[in-house]
Amino acid sequence: MASEVMSDARQRQELADELAKYGVRVAQPDDPPLFTKEPKSTMQPFHWKAADLARLLEKIGASLKLEQGGQRRTLRLTNPGLPYGTTPTFWASIQYILPGEIASAHRHAATALRFIMDGSGADTIVDGEQYVINEGDLVLTPSWTWHDHEHKGNKPMIWLDVLDISLVRSLHATFFEGSSEPRQSVSRISDRSYREFGSGLLRPMHEKRAGGPSPVLAYTWSRAQEALSQAAGLEPDPFDDTLLEYQNPLTGGPALPTIGTAIQTLRPGAKCKPHRHTGSVVYYVVRGQGTTMIDGERFDWSKGDFLALPPWAVHAHQNRSDKADAVLFQVNDIPVLKSLGLYREEAA
Repeated sequence: MASEVMSDARQRQELADELAKYGVRVAQPDDPPLFTKEPKSTMQPFHWKAADLARLLEKIGASLKLEQGGQRRTLRLTNPGLPYGTTPTFWASIQYILPGEIASAHRHAATALRFIMDGSGADTIVDGEQYVINEGDLVLTPSWTWHDHEHKGNKPMIWLDVLDISLVRSLHATFFEGSSEPRQSVSRISDRSYREFGSGLLRPMHEKRAGGPSPVLAYTWSRAQEALSQAAGLEPDPFDDTLLEYQNPLTGGPALPTIGTAIQTLRPGAKCKPHRHTGSVVYYVVRGQGTTMIDGERFDWSKGDFLALPPWAVHAHQNRSDKADAVLFQVNDIPVLKSLGLYREEAA
């Protein structure tokens, strides 16, 4: 019997060796299955605490210089379950920029965004449009748009950077180009997209663009707060309470084709029901304190924390305060899943 097993193993190996010469193979007993009953992600839920991040940001601010080209001074939020990235499709990083510094102009195939966490006094130029950026603002840098930043304030600024670089790398479609000039020239109408589409209600009648990323490059925090205030008068969603997506005014869809962005309010004492969905999420706590259960594991969060949610993980949010709202900003890859017909959501 043992000899028959040895003979079979030898024959399988000989066949595998022969097939390999021609760039083909057959399934082997120890191969992972092509199909599973439901998603099985190696991404892990992870909690980054504000106090730890603040200490580390000060440390890299004191020891790392902001270099020309594509290098920024950032802390990348690495996921212990992945070989690369914060989630299977994107990197989330925290950028620290000092007064007087210029993050020089470049462009890349990866789509990116930044959400301002703390500070004021910086401005960004995206394809010739210039915007002053303040705490709570969301700025988009769609694929292959030139962008640079300059900090003209007197205290360090901190913002969240997100790039769909993990997705772009997996598709082998990475491109990058630097600039010989640290900053771009500013267009004659420096805030054209905001003038055209910033109302969110009206748009130029003869606009011909129909798809792609949002033409709006900067979404101000004051507009987001106003929208949340209006939505507070609606019935709460059982799973997310109040969850508003930043949208493309031309399509009514997500602001970016590969990265979803949303702002969420949990009312005082809110306890959301558990659910799960395909697509990964990273939450940033703008204010408040709460608890999120992820696949049975408890995460108690507060202002300035980050939390990573893996695909298809059962999760439920709770506001631990009975007096104040909790506000979360989130990035996700749900637009990718929806565009491919792979998005699925269910109550747990």
